Amino acid sequence: MKIGIFGGAFNPVHYGHLKTADEVLRVLSLDKIIFVPAGSPPFNKPGLAEAGQRFEMVKAAIAGHPEFEVSDIELRREGKSYTIETVEKLAEKGAALFLIIGIDAFRDMPLWKETDRLFSMVNVVVISRPGYSFAGLSSSPYLKRVSIEVLDELDSGKRRLFALPTSGEKEIILCKVVDVNVSSSHIREAISRGMDTASLLPESVKSYIILHNLYKNNNN
Repeated sequence: MKIGIFGGAFNPVHYGHLKTADEVLRVLSLDKIIFVPAGSPPFNKPGLAEAGQRFEMVKAAIAGHPEFEVSDIELRREGKSYTIETVEKLAEKGAALFLIIGIDAFRDMPLWKETDRLFSMVNVVVISRPGYSFAGLSSSPYLKRVSIEVLDELDSGKRRLFALPTSGEKEIILCKVVDVNVSSSHIREAISRGMDTASLLPESVKSYIILHNLYKNNNN
């Protein structure tokens, strides 16, 4: 079985997250994707809703998607949540794991806890994001064997995927996905201003936000 791990604050989860997850699932022929809302991230995030609320929003958003699951593994962990610890736990399932992260997160990976061991345990799927380019990763210590021509082809859409072997027979997979110009910060700002968000997130998530009066005083 091939399982994608899609972590993030999901503050709140929106159509961009769902469409990206569905695209990666299809392109890489994954069996399922597990959404993992962050509990207490190592890096501070202003305006972060409570962990339990973000979990419930993801749960509501993926209802009706049999290939999507949500895990509270990081919510139940005390202290800061580190990806390596989440991967170790999910690896007990015995499946091939694919860690899905954006270009921006990949740039920060040298700062992550036990990055080398993480690369030996999972395939890392680096997805495109609006405002970031694969060419901007040319100086990454993990992509020294990737030419700028390949990165440019990914940015232009001429190439959809590029896989680079790492240790332990795993891969770094660069994946160009369809740009969805929506972000959680934009949604929070829209809510704080009383703007309509119906086109940005599922109705079930919108209803949860209204019910719990979230993001009215947006701090980010």
